[in-house]
Amino acid sequence: MLKIFNTLTKKKEKFIPINAGKIKIYVCGVTVYDLCHLGHARTFIVFDSVIRYLRHCGYQVSYVRNITDIDDKIIKRAYENNETTQQLTNRMIQEMHLDLDALNILRPNYEPKVTEHIDIIIKFICLLISKKHAYTAPNGDIMFSVETMHNYGVLSNKENPPKIHDNILKIPNIKKNPMDFVLWKKTTYNNKLGEPCWSSPWGLGRPGWHIECSAMNYSIFGNQIDIHGGGSDLIFPHHDNEIAQSVCAHETSYANIWMHSGLLLLNYEKMSKSLNNFFTIRDILKHYDPETIRFFLMSAHYRSQLKYNDNNLKNAQTSLKRLYIALRDTNPTIQPNGGDNEGEYFISKFISKMNDDFNTPEAYSVLFDIAHRLNNLKIKGHSLLAQGMAATLKYLANIIGLLHQNPEIFLKKITLKHNKNRHFEKIQKLIQCREVARKNNQWELADSIRKKLTVMGITLEDGPTGITKWHFK
Repeated sequence: MLKIFNTLTKKKEKFIPINAGKIKIYVCGVTVYDLCHLGHARTFIVFDSVIRYLRHCGYQVSYVRNITDIDDKIIKRAYENNETTQQLTNRMIQEMHLDLDALNILRPNYEPKVTEHIDIIIKFICLLISKKHAYTAPNGDIMFSVETMHNYGVLSNKENPPKIHDNILKIPNIKKNPMDFVLWKKTTYNNKLGEPCWSSPWGLGRPGWHIECSAMNYSIFGNQIDIHGGGSDLIFPHHDNEIAQSVCAHETSYANIWMHSGLLLLNYEKMSKSLNNFFTIRDILKHYDPETIRFFLMSAHYRSQLKYNDNNLKNAQTSLKRLYIALRDTNPTIQPNGGDNEGEYFISKFISKMNDDFNTPEAYSVLFDIAHRLNNLKIKGHSLLAQGMAATLKYLANIIGLLHQNPEIFLKKITLKHNKNRHFEKIQKLIQCREVARKNNQWELADSIRKKLTVMGITLEDGPTGITKWHFK
């Protein structure tokens, strides 16, 4: 029996779908103004492994991951790039797909865009107004009134702040409650920024962030879904506000299970563009095989925080390499277990780990037990049993999107990347030594280092400020 930790109830629960054999799952996607970073990758790989496992269990999974293609950050970036918001978002969506495809992340069944659901969003807001859950602020924005939701903040356990004194309400543009949030942002078309806006009963404007997911979710799935997911940084305010909007609009529960992936940490802070504390997926793909990145991002339990550093990635690569070495010189095309009950034992153990709230670290330990057994069978010359054990290893790893490559090809690729990385480190060290030599007027040494780099195929460009740029010839 599958058990999932529910953020709403703060405990593991037996998973029972709303409709037998079918699952509706919605995961919050990205705001497409820049390349995806490794924090995004962790969230999407977590839910990719969840969806793969649910499908393995025989469920018919309908998976939605939205795209936020209108936002202040998008408008600002498009203006800086001298392009329209649509040009920017279309380009970033293509880049996102390239990066996520490289990580072997399955595409969702539906990928709704905010700009294609404006009518649905407006109708949703009208419904909230008609039920007196929303009001017009003095500045023309439409606000959700959190005081009309009896248990607002139920997901994060946030409590409503005390009601604001009536005198404060006389201040222009003030909210009735500090926790109230925007459903519709009144605006006018700004020719300079090319700011998009749409007609509505409240004048020109665009939707607020939180209403977008509630409306798109409803347009595809209706009132209720089985699982809603996202990063743990979305619990408050985004997911609390989604619950408030959807429950108040339709007077029914919203999602049965709330799942949240832990943050990816860089320098002890969450990896985030807003903090300028991130590496893009593309940055890391220059130095590591995509499967190594995937393996690393599932190496901790999905609800736990995960520290990013180069050593952890190298350890992940070494671990994955062990599995591929075990598969080398085997032909895992026969049925898993090869007619041996030992394989069935490993399969049962792997499934029990995944049934315990998708515990991939424990599932990994089963894979390594199989690899150890496989190596012993190969050493002892038990060819048929080894083939069956290899099939079991590959079968189970494939469930969570691993070991899909030819072992020889994978091992050659990581050897090439390793050599390239060492070459890169050597280049950087030589350039640093040359810069020190130049500062100390050691011109002969600096010149000899330049010649050495030239032989290595490196061209140096010394800038007027003393900074040296380099590139391959």
